[in-house]
Amino acid sequence: MKKIILLLTTIVLTACSSKAVNELKQNEQIWQSAKITRYSFELNLSCFCAFSDEMPLKIEVQNGEIVSMISASGAAVQPSDPSYETFFTYGTIERLFPRLEAGFNGQADEITVTYDPTYGYPAQIFFDFIQDAVDDELSVEVLNFQVLK
Repeated sequence: MKKIILLLTTIVLTACSSKAVNELKQNEQIWQSAKITRYSFELNLSCFCAFSDEMPLKIEVQNGEIVSMISASGAAVQPSDPSYETFFTYGTIERLFPRLEAGFNGQADEITVTYDPTYGYPAQIFFDFIQDAVDDELSVEVLNFQVLK
């Protein structure tokens, strides 16, 4: 009986994961089809982290690379900042898609995501990396997205 329950649970989780990955791929295609090469947005990372006072970050991106990253205090975020690598990981729309895919493929126990209806980018993401752990959750929010010329 336990084997049957385990098998059914695996099938349900695989189906949910497959649906989520398909939705991710569809939205990534919408993003790529828009051919946006320069944009800005505010990134809000919310977690049990020391950098919460730096949020939201104002980020400008060109050709998939960060041009500028400014903290809420108005200071430019430098590579020497202890949180820079985390900010860099989520600092472009192009980097959000593979983070989501990795999560759906097992790096997170639970993910919820809302996509922008116009451009397909992930507008809100919630990662719970270990379901029974405390303070491992991460919320990623893309705010005030603007296409730049």
